[in-house]
Parts: sequence; structure tokens; C-alpha cells
Amino acid sequence: MTRRTPIPSEGPVMRFRDRIFDDKRHDPYEPPGKYPEPTRCTGCGAVYHKGHWQWGTAPENARADTCPACRRIADRLPAGTLTLAGAFLAAHRADLLHLVQNEAEHERTEHPLHRIMRIDEHPDRVEVSTTDIHLPQRMAVALKRAYDGDFTVEYGHDEYSVRVRWER
Repeated sequence: MTRRTPIPSEGPVMRFRDRIFDDKRHDPYEPPGKYPEPTRCTGCGAVYHKGHWQWGTAPENARADTCPACRRIADRLPAGTLTLAGAFLAAHRADLLHLVQNEAEHERTEHPLHRIMRIDEHPDRVEVSTTDIHLPQRMAVALKRAYDGDFTVEYGHDEYSVRVRWER
């Protein structure tokens, strides 16, 4: 027996699988299709295998290409930004940056495309640019768990980006 979606009297039927095409936020660095398998990134050495990028050794016949994260780094166009600010930053800058880098390294071991692009230090704030939109949020959650404080998340309008601000 199969379930049928009720059809309204007017307007198109919206199914879960149809929503992906309506999403205006998409990553312009992701190709429209899949990479040929196996593909090795010429920048970082990650291997595209079984439908995703992973760390490992590529076979001899692997195709050479650049992964989306390395392309973002080369273009200097971050997908995510974490801004650290507040009086607590001045007194504990080294500890906060150490925690941010540890969280990024932990994420990078499982997801090669989630990386820190650069860390810009200013007298009153620190800006951490990343290659994806999930890493800044993970870092802010880790900072809140360890040092309390508050963070806000702001997604880009009609673009694949996020700005996260943590302060205490």
C-alpha cells in the first residue's frame, strides 16, 4: 500500500524532494554534478571517493582537480566568518584562539572541506574566516560551552554565507 499526498484544489503540489530547487542559498563552489571517481585535489590532497571528499591516498589513475575548499581559499572568498569580541577577548585571546583552532582541526579530520582560511587579529576583535557555513557555528558553540558568553548567527541573504559573532 502506498501513501498519496492530498492534492489541493489550486496551486502546485509541494513535496519534500521538490524544495531543494527553491532554495536560493547554494554554494557556488560546488559543481552542478558529481566529480568523477576517484578525483584527487591538487591543493590539499583530499580524495573524492564514494560521493564525498575524504582524507586518504588516491589511486594512480585518479583524476586531478581542485576541491571547493581550495578554490575558495585561492579566491579569498570565505563562506563563514566568526568574530570574537568583548572585554574577555583582551584577557584570554590565546586561550580562545587555541580552542577555535582545536575545534577546526577536529572538524577538518572528518570533513576535509571544513577549514579555517585565515585568522585576522585586530586590537578589539579577531575574525576567523572559514570555507563553509557550519564551522563558525561549531566554534561559537564550543566557545559558549567553555567560556559562556553569547553568540549570534546571521545568514547571508540569497547567498551561501554566515556571520557568527561571539562575545563576552
